[in-house]
Amino acid sequence: MAEYKITKAIEFCYGHRLLNHKGKCRYLHGHNGHLEIDVTACDLDDLGMVRDFADVQETVKGWIDQNLDHRMILNKDDVFVSVFESAQEPVFVLDDNPTAENIARLIYEQAESQGLAVSEVRLWETPTSYATYRK
Repeated sequence: MAEYKITKAIEFCYGHRLLNHKGKCRYLHGHNGHLEIDVTACDLDDLGMVRDFADVQETVKGWIDQNLDHRMILNKDDVFVSVFESAQEPVFVLDDNPTAENIARLIYEQAESQGLAVSEVRLWETPTSYATYRK
């Protein structure tokens, strides 16, 4: 069976730290994230598209801009959650450690919940390192 795929790239900035990490990632630090989201379809729509790139942009980047961009992404058990909240600084709280892998899964699940036929999400944490999530 044939399958079509489009990929939308999205840039955003975020900070995080990893609880119980033995290296320097245990400290608060930031990244210029580069996200690639793949959307698939077996058939094209009436316009000959898998999905309009603008729809993917609006759905995914819109959510990222409201929830992750220029925010600290922290584990719910991190002591800094209350510090950021009391200072009225933007923070996004995860049940898991805010690794690139877990952030990629979060974005995948959010996009899927909005009706996108997501096949894979890649989050580039640095220009040489990325994490992938797919079901």
